[in-house]
Amino acid sequence: MTSNESKKLAFGGLLAMAAALGIGRFVYTPILPLMLEALGWSKVDAGLVASANFLGYLVGALIAGRKMFSVNPRQWLLIALMLSAATTVAMAMPAPMYVLSGLRFIGGLASAFVIICASALVLEQLSAAGRGHLAAVHFAGVGTGVIVSAAVVTALVASGAGWRSLWMTTGLIAFVAALLVARLVRPVVTKQNLEQSVQDSAAKPGLAGMIVAYGLFGFGYVITATFLVTIVRETAEIRPLEPWIWMLFGFAAVPSVPLWQRLGQRIGFMKAFAVACVIEAIGVAASVEWVTIPGVCVSALLLGGTFMGLTARGLMSGRTLSGGQPQRVIGWMTASFGAGQMIGPTVAGILSEYSGNLRSASLAAAAALVLAAALAVATSLQLAHAADPLKQA
Repeated sequence: MTSNESKKLAFGGLLAMAAALGIGRFVYTPILPLMLEALGWSKVDAGLVASANFLGYLVGALIAGRKMFSVNPRQWLLIALMLSAATTVAMAMPAPMYVLSGLRFIGGLASAFVIICASALVLEQLSAAGRGHLAAVHFAGVGTGVIVSAAVVTALVASGAGWRSLWMTTGLIAFVAALLVARLVRPVVTKQNLEQSVQDSAAKPGLAGMIVAYGLFGFGYVITATFLVTIVRETAEIRPLEPWIWMLFGFAAVPSVPLWQRLGQRIGFMKAFAVACVIEAIGVAASVEWVTIPGVCVSALLLGGTFMGLTARGLMSGRTLSGGQPQRVIGWMTASFGAGQMIGPTVAGILSEYSGNLRSASLAAAAALVLAAALAVATSLQLAHAADPLKQA
């Protein structure tokens, strides 16, 4: 693979992640405050709809990790991208909450297929070509999608558009991205790839601890990621930040992957994972304990600056520890992550109805992140007794 082909592949991965996650998953956050006002939803309702998306993500992760989907990951990637875009557009139709929840479930299932198939396909080819550093471009797609969708939502709201127009426009952008992915991510099947697709080697030490920590990370980030814009909108003194706070999250996410990758290479993945979890816990706590303009900006920067770094290093190290079945292990990790993030919004919605705010739920999320950090440190001690494959990740 030439240098130019590698760059096209990495950019295709970026667009896939931007469409299915940056838009398909995260555009719900800036649109949610308008839906709460227009539809009269409570936070329990909003949390249930969000959890439907995460349930779909969990189911998709469990399915996409099966061997049958590793034979032609590009085909499933493109199908999932189209499904993600279609369900995003369909959220604009007038429908009862259970229908919208169903659409978010399907969209979540599709986004899991995208992250698993795209990560396995793109990371494997870049690694084989000796251009693993371009993985940072692939994972920057989530932050890029967040920035683009936040800018579009802000512009449309300023022009007086309603929440249905926001879903339709961002869904159409996701369709365009999916078409570009089809041109940039080409099918590459070699004898070596076919042999690896059926190989069933034993996983390496440390995998179980990483999977559990990854699930705690999913629970820890998701409450703030889902309700941050709503918190800003409902607090008079920081409401002027509403058009910008989600873009700030996205801007922080874009450079975070290479930064955390560099730190991981210096101190080891598990230690870097632990540091990122603690920093993210501070950001999550700041969203409810320091509800001022500086405090909420710090929260968005810390959350955005750690979320994709943790996601990327988790998936890349999972591939390294997979024992020859990267798509299957990425599926396990994504399922653990999906379970954590599915539980989060429902817990947040219920607790907020009792307490009148998101403070207790957010502090529980911060505690989960600290626990994930402790587990990562414990796992790093376990790995210290054997050759650490993560140093090569």
